Amino acid sequence: SDDGKLSFDEFKAYFADGVLSGEELHELFHTIDTQNTDNLDTEELCEYFSQHLGEYENVLSVLEDLNITILKAMDKTKKDYQEASNLEQFVTRFLLKETLNQLQSLQSSLECAMETTEEQTRQERQGPTKPEVLSVQWPGKRSARRLQKNSLLPNSPHFNTGWTEEDSQWMTQINRLQKLIDRLEKKDLKLEPFEEEVLEENAKSHIMIVQRQMSVIEEEIEEFRLALRQYVESASSQGGCLHVSIQKLPSDSRFIIYEFWENSNAWNSHLQMNYSKTFQRSNVDFLETPELITTMLVPGKY
Repeated sequence: SDDGKLSFDEFKAYFADGVLSGEELHELFHTIDTQNTDNLDTEELCEYFSQHLGEYENVLSVLEDLNITILKAMDKTKKDYQEASNLEQFVTRFLLKETLNQLQSLQSSLECAMETTEEQTRQERQGPTKPEVLSVQWPGKRSARRLQKNSLLPNSPHFNTGWTEEDSQWMTQINRLQKLIDRLEKKDLKLEPFEEEVLEENAKSHIMIVQRQMSVIEEEIEEFRLALRQYVESASSQGGCLHVSIQKLPSDSRFIIYEFWENSNAWNSHLQMNYSKTFQRSNVDFLETPELITTMLVPGKY
């Protein structure tokens, strides 16, 4: 809440990683809260983590220097690029792209290491302990460790993670998506054999399809339904929302939400709305496992 300290709910929302249980998070919170105020300030957080940095103290120091260096380079680029020659502009674009590629390569390695350590810990901790998870998108913070983003293709090995239904149900879902897209266009779908299209940078001409899978705790289903109903009513009233559809799998307490948005900007704006954040926070108490979100952009016209 930008008041300079963290309550336990805020601490849990940020630090829950799908591995530590709610009791373990609560114990960790009070371990860091050396002043017993039920709120963590910056000094307490820094003091705790500084004792465990190890080799990562050098890593974070280098990253801080890298951040400053990149910001200086961006500032100079902004000042000089417009007046540079075509060749100089080309070199600048190349250097920006190469810098981005290097950072993305490093990021991929870190994400792989993070996923491996989390998965290893989950396997070691298999038992009655239920992990505490939260899928909240905080402005300016990465939430990839809480939300799994995969391809919508039915043959994708990533998409089948945690899915236990028959292939025939997959085809049913795909057919429903196809009909919804056709209905949005209000005309029959006609695909040309091949036509090249220049994609706009902001992708405003592409509809954003979002699939959200949520495994709900059996005892919390009725409360979840109420929160879900309020969320859908609020989302459907937004100008950029084209359609929202809900399905519940009969074999378990899994809900699937399909959301259609005019473009990615409309979806991103929706995530920052209070009703969306309220629904995400309420899922802390409702969901058994992290929410699985899948997004796909499709052409808005044919």
